[in-house]
Amino acid sequence: MDWKTFQALLSGVNKYSTAFGRVWLSVVFVFRVMVYVVAAERVWGDEQKDFDCNTKQPGCANVCYDHFFPISHIRLWALQLIFVTCPSFMVVMHVAYRDDRERKYKAKHGDEKKLYNNTGKKHGGLWWTYLISLFVKTGIEVSFLYILHHVYDSFYLPRLVKCEVSPCPNQVDCYIGHPTEKKVFTYFMVGASALCIVLNICEIIYLISKRFVRCANKLKRRNRNMGRHHDKYNDDDHFNNCSVAVTKPEPEPEPRELKEQPPSFRSALKPSFGPSGLKLEEKIRASAPNLSTS
Repeated sequence: MDWKTFQALLSGVNKYSTAFGRVWLSVVFVFRVMVYVVAAERVWGDEQKDFDCNTKQPGCANVCYDHFFPISHIRLWALQLIFVTCPSFMVVMHVAYRDDRERKYKAKHGDEKKLYNNTGKKHGGLWWTYLISLFVKTGIEVSFLYILHHVYDSFYLPRLVKCEVSPCPNQVDCYIGHPTEKKVFTYFMVGASALCIVLNICEIIYLISKRFVRCANKLKRRNRNMGRHHDKYNDDDHFNNCSVAVTKPEPEPEPRELKEQPPSFRSALKPSFGPSGLKLEEKIRASAPNLSTS
């Protein structure tokens, strides 16, 4: 397996990951891939050759080895590393899909217009893709730990195993090569896998909590803007009412007695003592000398 090509492909995920994702990627490369390539492959180089049984019965050693080691640790860890890193390529593929859409959009509408502010920013569908990849990685890690524990009954490797599988003539004692060294590397790889599970869970909690905080801030900002708009509307309404009250004052009511009481005939015919009044009185006397105003 070409681990350098695998590392080059997976390193593109680093720029789209969060802080927890970068730590997870470092743990995978340093504590799992490097340990696997440098040390673990040599320890499990030819474990079947080092598996000795105290019998010369043909086929007994092969059958006993297959019974106790249905799948080698080193090959199981290789499958685990491949499967656990594959979900990260979902993020890279989604970003590549966004880049292609952005390129087509700019070719159609011009370079000044953009479909995405940042194609690698975890919003919308990319956020869901990243979150699903974390759940898939966590499920794969847990599944391989369960398989390793179920196949070997535990993470502990004994020095001596007793085999009674045919064609062995009776109960045969078989000895595992380098049991202590293999046990140390097994615990180390299991611990690194458990650490990756914890990092994935922390990253899931971080993404969900950050999304909730962003939604809460957006809701608060919307309520604040609505409150300001409502206050502005109330102030404008109050100003209009005040302007109407100032520009259109109500007329003062006339006294009811003066308004309802009609003028008397005597006051209407009462002569005035001015010059105009004397002329009017002389005209009345000239026209009707027998009438008197008194």
